[in-house]
Amino acid sequence: MLKWVLIASAGLLAACGNNSGEPATSGDQHSFKGWTVAPKGSLNDFFECLEAEGVTLLSAHRGGPYPGYPENAAETMAEILTAVPTLMEIDVATSSDGVLYLMHDETLDRTTTGTGPADALAWSEIAKLRLEDEDGSQTDFAPPQFSKVLRWAKGRTILQVDFKPSTHYEDVIAEINNQGAEGEVILIAYTLASATKLHRLAPEMMVSLGINSQSELNGAVAAGIPSDRLMGFTGIEAPRPRLFSTLNARDVEVIFGTLGGGASIDNDIARSGDEARYAKIAAAGVDIIATDRPKQAHAALVKAGRAPENSACGISRS
Repeated sequence: MLKWVLIASAGLLAACGNNSGEPATSGDQHSFKGWTVAPKGSLNDFFECLEAEGVTLLSAHRGGPYPGYPENAAETMAEILTAVPTLMEIDVATSSDGVLYLMHDETLDRTTTGTGPADALAWSEIAKLRLEDEDGSQTDFAPPQFSKVLRWAKGRTILQVDFKPSTHYEDVIAEINNQGAEGEVILIAYTLASATKLHRLAPEMMVSLGINSQSELNGAVAAGIPSDRLMGFTGIEAPRPRLFSTLNARDVEVIFGTLGGGASIDNDIARSGDEARYAKIAAAGVDIIATDRPKQAHAALVKAGRAPENSACGISRS
């Protein structure tokens, strides 16, 4: 498996960086071949445009890992974008010396060649590690710095940023501001208090918050978060068209997750072969489907005529 990964990764290095694990910056964007998700105006206008087109966008959970390509890696995201126009959900942790980097778990054991807490090592040590894919096979890719992923993503896709316990909101927002990426990120919050803090720190950025009822939406707006800055995460269990309609009517973007563990909708679809289910979820009023199967979900949306086309609302393919 490792030999295959090394061969496959060679073609990606022009788009993703080098063996140090550093992704490419926006300066070599001309060499990138694939889909770009690059809104020209505000994110709210972008999603409203897609809704008017009757299409649904995908969000690749943890950057879309699959065998040979690990989670939270720029190389994986670049590979996914060659086939699928998608947002990229990523996780940001902090090294012991304060460097922001991509890592989901609180330990290094599952996804890297290292062990121990994800915030216990200095960046110089983390940079020497190699990421492991879903099957536990070592790849040639290293954990990337958040700053370099921001530069890589600029003009290519939108990042949904999940904050790990070792990471301070202020540090992430400062880096986003430093790179002028305010209109190309969505900040993930799990509580109303967190969403309110994120909006106070970054009023120009969009915030994703779990919203399960109209009263919860009213509470978020009453807390000072404008509806056009909100993305409502509506869970992973079963689509709720009435809730989707309520959110859409209030200018709140609807995101629904098919991702998760063994009982996830993604896994249920994979077992049953009912790929058309993705299109049915989209048709219920979902603006974004967060998935662990972006390629398969995209194929199902294309078949149903619900996938973004080339040149739609700032989405293009080169």
